[in-house]
Amino acid sequence: MNLKRSSSPSFSTKLSRLGTRMRDPEWRKYAGLVFAGKFTAIALLLVAFAFLNPELIGFRAFAADPQLKGNDIVNPINTVWTLIAAFLVFGMQVGFTMLEAGFCRSRETVNVLMECIVDTCLCGILFYAWGFAFMFSHGNGFIGMNWFFLQGTPATYEGTGVAFLALWLFQFAFADTCSTITSGAMIGRTGWIGDLLYSFAVSGFIYPIIGHWTWGPDGFLATMGTKDTFLPWVGTGFHDFAGSTVVHSIGGFIALAGAIVLGPRIGRRFKRDGGGPMLPHDLTIAASGGLLLWFGWYGFNPGSTLSAMDFIGIGRVAANTTLAACAGGLTGMFASYYLSKKWDVSFTINGFLAGLVAITCPCYWVSPLGSIILGGVAGVIAVAGAELLEHLRIDDPIGAVPVHGFNGIWGTLSLGLFATGEFGATGPFAPDNSAPLKGLFYGGGTQLLIAQLIGSAITCVATFTIAMIVMYALNAVGLLRVSREGELEGLDLHEHGISAYPEYVISSIGGPAAMTLPMERSSLGSRTHVSE
Repeated sequence: MNLKRSSSPSFSTKLSRLGTRMRDPEWRKYAGLVFAGKFTAIALLLVAFAFLNPELIGFRAFAADPQLKGNDIVNPINTVWTLIAAFLVFGMQVGFTMLEAGFCRSRETVNVLMECIVDTCLCGILFYAWGFAFMFSHGNGFIGMNWFFLQGTPATYEGTGVAFLALWLFQFAFADTCSTITSGAMIGRTGWIGDLLYSFAVSGFIYPIIGHWTWGPDGFLATMGTKDTFLPWVGTGFHDFAGSTVVHSIGGFIALAGAIVLGPRIGRRFKRDGGGPMLPHDLTIAASGGLLLWFGWYGFNPGSTLSAMDFIGIGRVAANTTLAACAGGLTGMFASYYLSKKWDVSFTINGFLAGLVAITCPCYWVSPLGSIILGGVAGVIAVAGAELLEHLRIDDPIGAVPVHGFNGIWGTLSLGLFATGEFGATGPFAPDNSAPLKGLFYGGGTQLLIAQLIGSAITCVATFTIAMIVMYALNAVGLLRVSREGELEGLDLHEHGISAYPEYVISSIGGPAAMTLPMERSSLGSRTHVSE
C-alpha cells in the first residue's frame, strides 16, 4: 500500500483557520496563555543576560558604581578551601589531646585535657587581640603593627583573595598547634597557673612575633637576600611553606626550655642511671590521636596553598605529606627495634609524626621520592633525638622535642637539598613557577641550603633564648613547677580535684584529697597500679 504524505495547507488556509478559531472563546484563552508564557520566558532571559553582562547593554555606567580594588574582591572557592583546611587543622587539637593523654600517666590525664582545652580558648582570644596583628600585618622586619583587635582590616588578606576572617581562623589553628606542642614536654609537673602564664607568653608574643620574621609580609627572613635587606649576599629568602620552623621548631624549642627548667618528674630514672622512661597509660588513645593528627595534616600542608585553584600543587603537597609520614613510621619502627629488639608502637607513632613535621616545610617544592627519603630520615631522628634527651637526663614524656624541634630543623634544611627546581610559588588562580626553588641534590648549589640554615638557626636560637628567660622567671617566683606534695598526689587530684578514671583503682590515692580512704584499700595493694 502506498502512503502519500498529505500536502501542507497553504498560508491563506492557515490564516482562515486561525480566524475561525479566534472566534472560539476557549481557543482564545488557550492562545493567550501560550503567548503570555513565551513572552515571560523571553523577558526572563533578557533580564538574566542583562544581570550577567550589564556592560554589553550599556547598564554599567552609574555614578555610584564602586571601584573595586584587588584586596576587596573575595575569591569564594579559595575562601571555602581555606575554611575547610582551617577546620581540619583545628581538628588536630583532638589528636594532640589524645596523643598526650595516652602517652602520659593516668594520674595526670585530666591535667592534659584541661591544658589542651584552655590553651585553645586562651590562644583564640590572644590571636584576636594582637597575635594576628603582630604576625601577619605590615610593620617592620621584626613585628606587625596594624589590625589590633581585627580593626581596620581589608576584605581579603594581601593578594590571596581569601576573606580576611577565614585567613584569621586558619592561622589561629596554627598558633594553637604551636602552644600545644610545648605542653607535651612539660607534662606531669607543671603547676596550673604556670601552665596558663607560659601559654600566654607563647600564643601572645613568642610565636606571633618570631613567626612574623618568616610569614609576615615584610619579615626580615622572608625578604632576606634582596638588595637593601637582611644579608643581601645570600641571594634568596628563607622559605617555610607550612611551618616546619615557624610552628614546629618554635613549639619544640619552647618545649625544650620548659623541660630543662622544670627538671625531670619525681621518680624518673634515666637509662644511664639504670632506669628508663615512665610507661604511657593508654597506647590505644595515643595511637588514635597520632592518626587523627595525620588526618589533620591534610589541612595543615595542602591548605597552606590558600588556593583551591592550584590543582596540581595541592595534589602534590597531599601526596608528599602521605609518603613522608609512611616512611617516617617505618624507619622509626626499625630504628627502635635496633635499640630494644622490640617492635615499639610509641616510636612508630612518633616516627610518622616526625615525617609529617619534616615534610611541612618543603612539601610544595619536592618530589614524591624526595618526600620518602626525607621522611625516612625524620623517623630515625625521632628515635635518636629521644635517646639523646635520655642521655642528657631531660624528661620529655611525649617526645615533643625530637619530633617537633629536631625534625623541624631537619625538614627546613631538607628543602635546600631536595627542592627539584620545578616549582616556584602557589597563587590564587594558578601556580607561578617563574622562579623555582632548586636544592643541592638537583644542581642548585648551596644558596638555598644556606638561606634555610640561617633562617632555622635564627628562629631556633631566638625562640630557645626567650623561652628560657620566660621559664626561669616563672620558676623563680614559684609558679612553674607544682609542689612536691602536689606532684606525688598527682596533678589530676591536686589541681583539678578528680581522676580521669574515678571508678578504677589506679593509684595509691584514688580520690579527692578530702575523701576518706576506706580501710579495705590496703587489701588491694597487690593489684594497685603504681607505675605513676
